Amino acid sequence: MGRLIFSAIASIDGYTADSSGSFDWANPDAEVHAYVNDLERDIGTNLYGRRMYETMRVWQDLGDSDEPVIADYAAVWQNSDKVVFSSTLREPTTPKTRVEPRFDPDAVRRLVAEADHDVSIGGPTIAAAAFAAGLVDEVRLILVPVAVGGGTPALPHGQFLKLRLLNERTFASGTVALHYAVD
Repeated sequence: MGRLIFSAIASIDGYTADSSGSFDWANPDAEVHAYVNDLERDIGTNLYGRRMYETMRVWQDLGDSDEPVIADYAAVWQNSDKVVFSSTLREPTTPKTRVEPRFDPDAVRRLVAEADHDVSIGGPTIAAAAFAAGLVDEVRLILVPVAVGGGTPALPHGQFLKLRLLNERTFASGTVALHYAVD
């Protein structure tokens, strides 16, 4: 049985994208990127909403990068299965990907229960639905030392979440990785 893990890179004030929709400020350095690569290596399936899938799709084409951490993450992403929940996307544009017309908490619960690897849910909108259904087992936040003042929140507004710290790590850049269990 796998765990459902929500992972996000966010500003110190809790946003995955700023009020203009940009997340350029979140670009990890090589040390942070290598850490994220290692976390993602144990993920068997990634669950996305359409917008997050379209953002992540770039990794399908970055396998030939001259930067080792970029090529490594591209390989990790390409090797995982992907499920995209979208009412507008009809066909996937990457291998090992299927599209579901809506987020079904019971189907996700079964997928995680039957998984032999962990399952990741990416994107704050689809993650909010998983949090509301009580499906998320762990939260991994990579906090970048920049405050953007508004935008897309990493964690759902209007939902009470009780988290228990499992691990933390500080990087030379001032970025902090926090790993929580959802209680």
